[in-house]
Amino acid sequence: MGKELIKKYLRGNKFLMGLVVRWRRNKSAKFWRGIIQNDSAEWTQALSNAARGEKVLIATSVGSHLAGTTIESMLSVALIQNGAEPHVFLCDAALPACLACTYMTYPDFKKFSKEGPSSDCKSCYSSAKRMYESIGVKVHSYGDYLSADELGEISGIAESVPVSEIPGFMFEGLAVGEHAKAGALRFFARGELWGEPFSEPILRRYFKAALLTAYATRNLIKVEKFKVAVFHHGIYIPQGIIGEVCRQKQLRVVNWNPAYRQGCFVFSHEDTYHRTMITEPVSKWEMIAWDDRKEKRLTEYLKSRWDGSQDWIWFQYERPTFEVDKIYSQLGISKDKPVIGLLTSVMWDAVLHYKANAFPDMLVWVRDTIAYFAERQDLQLLIRVHPAEIRGALPSRQRLVEEILAVYPVLPQNIIIIPPESDISTYAAMSICDSVIIYNTKTGVELSAAGKPVIVAGEAWIRGKGFTVDVETRGEYSKILDSLPLRRMLSGNELERAKKYAYHFFFRRMIPLEFMKKSAGQPPYRLEIASFKDLAPGKSKGLSVICAGILSGTDFICDE
Repeated sequence: MGKELIKKYLRGNKFLMGLVVRWRRNKSAKFWRGIIQNDSAEWTQALSNAARGEKVLIATSVGSHLAGTTIESMLSVALIQNGAEPHVFLCDAALPACLACTYMTYPDFKKFSKEGPSSDCKSCYSSAKRMYESIGVKVHSYGDYLSADELGEISGIAESVPVSEIPGFMFEGLAVGEHAKAGALRFFARGELWGEPFSEPILRRYFKAALLTAYATRNLIKVEKFKVAVFHHGIYIPQGIIGEVCRQKQLRVVNWNPAYRQGCFVFSHEDTYHRTMITEPVSKWEMIAWDDRKEKRLTEYLKSRWDGSQDWIWFQYERPTFEVDKIYSQLGISKDKPVIGLLTSVMWDAVLHYKANAFPDMLVWVRDTIAYFAERQDLQLLIRVHPAEIRGALPSRQRLVEEILAVYPVLPQNIIIIPPESDISTYAAMSICDSVIIYNTKTGVELSAAGKPVIVAGEAWIRGKGFTVDVETRGEYSKILDSLPLRRMLSGNELERAKKYAYHFFFRRMIPLEFMKKSAGQPPYRLEIASFKDLAPGKSKGLSVICAGILSGTDFICDE
């Protein structure tokens, strides 16, 4: 019976997860108190100096998001030593839904639709507040920036807007509806809300949370004159709305996320990296002087991606199947016909508006592609469903294979699916393909750098970089597919550009922080320092690049 209870808790039991989160947050507060007490006089002086510096808004918001508080508390300490004064923004149970809410932590949708996360909000707020205050950072609470009249206005809007209009709803120039929808999709771990029980009341919770965040953020930055706002994700609720408000009020924004490589993070100016990596000027990387050292380093890292040995974010299986002949026989692939690969993404992840999208969503793209290849019996389509559907931190509740079989109960013989639970290596499977079609997966960076031609049908970061075939419209897609098979690898200038971009992405944009160590569980990292002086200016090249980018707006590019 004990083992069964443990298994039940480990599958997402809210009570156990709450205990673990509270323990870790309390440990963080204790950690910082110990670090600072070792040199309390010097820290007091550093705080005094910082009080005369530029104000930086650390908009953590969700105190129980340990991946965020771990990095943002570290950044606070580093910024203080750089002469800046960080202020932290935390939700104090003001929001009826947020990033901390998922189907795993709140599996009773009916109860959540009525009560929200309120029972957990107090500990989420109090322990994070205690942790930041142990550093000496001023904490601002959402509730302090929302008046009774504003709460009434917000409730009126949240209750009166027709549910069908919420996703596209703009509030005084802010795309609150888009982020509310993204937050609700993340809660359900689905790519669409249609047919989901309690989707309307839960979407309205995120919609109201978006409006509350907009009001509170707007009021805060009206009172405090910040130079820049720094926060994780840059999408969902509340981070997506904070970014919307800051940009509207011309307050500079810095967003960050953990990177693939161990010890590394990606920072971006003005918006989430999901968008800025697409729009980043090619001038940032195309003039890289290519040499044997970079070639060797990139080749070795790309090979390590096959088993994730240098990463702390990796979704493949521990012992993947690499043998090509075994893949042919296991999947029933014919060696007599060219194979075209198709790589999917998780349907609910980062569902945002992108100007370049030729398709309304990934599912429409997949169905259109299958319909096309059903008429191309001279080719085989090999669909690799993303392993993160079941191996990610938030497993998807809308599985792509089920969506495909709902339309094609019997697939054409020339269309083969590798399901997310398969241990077949994605890299090995794509190695047998003539070319690969992607929507937005980052694997396109690796494939093109290895010389594989890639067709981009969505908002992938390699779009527009000069080495991919980019789909601009849905009608153009069929014409591009008509050109298959390509029967060639990338070479010459195309291949060099692909390698330069991959190097830029993996070794320049992924900024190393040597004091962030790999850890089991979530978050996949922990901070290891003996003194706050380990975060002082000049101690870490990567941290210096990050602090300069935050305070001066310089590029978040670290040449190692």
